Amino acid sequence: MKALFDISGKVAVVTGGSRGIGEMIATGFVENGARVYISSRKASVCTEIAETLSKRGTCIALPHDLSSLKGIEALAADLAAREEKLDILVNNAGAAWGEPIDSYAEGGWDKVVDLNLKSPFFLTQKMLPLLRKAATAEAPARVINIASINGIQPPELETYAYSSSKAGCIMLTRHLAKRLAAENILVNAIAPGPFQSQMMAATLAEHGEAIRARNPRGRIGQPEDIAGVAIFLASRASAYTTGAVIPCDGGAAEV
Repeated sequence: MKALFDISGKVAVVTGGSRGIGEMIATGFVENGARVYISSRKASVCTEIAETLSKRGTCIALPHDLSSLKGIEALAADLAAREEKLDILVNNAGAAWGEPIDSYAEGGWDKVVDLNLKSPFFLTQKMLPLLRKAATAEAPARVINIASINGIQPPELETYAYSSSKAGCIMLTRHLAKRLAAENILVNAIAPGPFQSQMMAATLAEHGEAIRARNPRGRIGQPEDIAGVAIFLASRASAYTTGAVIPCDGGAAEV
């Protein structure tokens, strides 16, 4: 049981891997010996982060816009040209939109739901050939969807599409887990609470002290917190776990 959390030599893709929670997970994977591909819409930022992480291990930039099926197919093809199999897919790329209910824009709704819910499904679909090649009964392939505690507990902010899409991501996780378990592909989700990220920057700047004060752990999440859960879900330690949603929020959604 000494190597329960070993992910060395695994091939991983982390979408939205150039900032925030995606970068935290990618860093954890790289530092623990995985060969990590990060993808994000902005090529220059993606390349810069990959070069930085490559000083600690192996990280390759595959920049693509995953808001469209064209971009999703391009990422899958790009990876297939480089790798024969895929051990770990982290669907992390996401967006948020806040606006009062009376003026909430259709464009904002569509942007958020497409990226947060439609894209994880279709990227998983397009990556299935490589996931199937990696999957065995002893070492299943993994899909890790990044949901949110806002998909479990309604937020106070007027981010209707975000909370709805993350709730949908949780059900998608369970549905995919049921369908793919027989193929030795495990599908789980992490539901993060507040972490220091670009998406949370404005909220933390305005309400950070109150958020910390209400959190049972008395703080916001640190990179090791989210990376640790992701490594668990990517390793032998979770080989009998599928369809699970693990909050990583300091207990905020449970009180």
